[in-house]
Amino acid sequence: MPVEFPVWEGAGPWTAGKFAPRRLPSCSKTGRRFRGWGRGTWLWTRMEMEFDCEGLRRLLGKYKFRDLTVEELKNVNMFFPHFKYSMDTYVFKDSSQKDLLNFTGTIPVMYQGNTYNIPIRFWILDSHPFAPPICFLKPTANMGISVGKHVDAQGRIYLPYLQNWSHPKSVIVGLIKEMIAKFQEELPLYSLSSSDEARQVDLLAYIAKVTEGVSDINLKSWANHENKTANKITVVGGGELGIACTLAISAKGIADRLVLLDLSEGTKGGMMDLEIFNLPNVEINKDLSASAHSKVVIFTVNSLGSSQSYLDVVQNNVDMFRALVPALGHYSPHSVLLVASQPVEIMTYVTWKLSAFPANRVIGIGCNLDSQRLQYIITNVLKAQTLGREVWVIGEQGEDKVLTWSGQEEVMSHTYQVQLSNRAMELLRVKGQRSWSVGLSVADMVDSIVNNKKKVHSVSTLAKGYYDINSEVFLSLPCILGTSGVSEIKTTLKEDTVTEKLQSSASSIHGLQQQLKL
Repeated sequence: MPVEFPVWEGAGPWTAGKFAPRRLPSCSKTGRRFRGWGRGTWLWTRMEMEFDCEGLRRLLGKYKFRDLTVEELKNVNMFFPHFKYSMDTYVFKDSSQKDLLNFTGTIPVMYQGNTYNIPIRFWILDSHPFAPPICFLKPTANMGISVGKHVDAQGRIYLPYLQNWSHPKSVIVGLIKEMIAKFQEELPLYSLSSSDEARQVDLLAYIAKVTEGVSDINLKSWANHENKTANKITVVGGGELGIACTLAISAKGIADRLVLLDLSEGTKGGMMDLEIFNLPNVEINKDLSASAHSKVVIFTVNSLGSSQSYLDVVQNNVDMFRALVPALGHYSPHSVLLVASQPVEIMTYVTWKLSAFPANRVIGIGCNLDSQRLQYIITNVLKAQTLGREVWVIGEQGEDKVLTWSGQEEVMSHTYQVQLSNRAMELLRVKGQRSWSVGLSVADMVDSIVNNKKKVHSVSTLAKGYYDINSEVFLSLPCILGTSGVSEIKTTLKEDTVTEKLQSSASSIHGLQQQLKL
């Protein structure tokens, strides 16, 4: 049963459950003891309980929106004056590190008639308030983590408020209030028996490094009490492409349960029609936790910001994915992530990095549609005899895609192959990529994954090590798809022109990736 947790060390007097803001201290430098700044230094002394605004501004020297961050933390301090603030090193899932502002303390949670002080830690990203905080439980040695809808095995917290974070309407105080409300439904910590406490110390040391992975501690598993559906698929995004994917997957009868996550505000256009006509096995939801235990999660969302430069547009998508991908990966840790958002090669790479999934379980739609069309044109429109050889469109989407062949080279003359390729590409260029056609292509890939068909598709996959590519980029290559995602990458005929084009694409994509802030 739960144990009443002590107030976090150094928190000062606290009456659980009361949100009575105190008068905000001035931010002047007078009358304040200053102990010097550095990583791990608290922003106020225990005796004064003063919030040092000027010290905080100095500490946030590298933050993009320092003044906005300071103003918000002043507001947090009004409601939660016991929080301690410091600068420490955060280790991201890709092992990169950054010194970030963070604060620790307790929040009061009423559960089954008792009040518990839940210890938490917030990390504030340097793009705050335009990016949500990263939130963790901070259990003591006698506390165990109850893995659930909103908490993973390492204590990271996932909430709708974080997933839908949008400045200026989203604020930390509102986040804390939702956290309290959710924890009142499902208490995130429980009391350990004395025999478990030694093992818990190891977990706490692991959490302290802020790394990801699966702990071997005996946790209460959410999976034990959640209903798992055999073939559950989630489509993320209620725009035209998301609806097209939903309709195509539903028409093929692939899913026992299909969840469409509508992240927009209100009900618009096609989403309203889907709700009116109520497709069987299709659920429309705005809560990311509805995606739990999906076999495939399909990303169709794109940011519609007003940024001018291409880099800004891509960065807007990255910022949106930063809130979505870790949460969806938490809810469906064994899923295949299929990316249809644009630019697909870069967003597949971003999804891979943010999810920390193995590369075989993160794929992009790539050139699958063009490859399927090209094969159809050659066989059914041009009525050509390929003599057992297969044609593929590989590389990156758009004008830089590359046509290549697989199979035995000697069965078709080079001249005939070039003529056939050129004619087929002329017919392919007049075909647009409408949402419904991309949706059909996505449904075909999902069918191969869910039903383990071992069918070959030209999809965006990690291309490092192929065609002498040495950077971590995703390009379309012929891949065998099954329940684990990519089970094998098929080789095509090695041609110098193909290798050069792929290397050129990899170089430009990698250059752009280096400019993104993950």
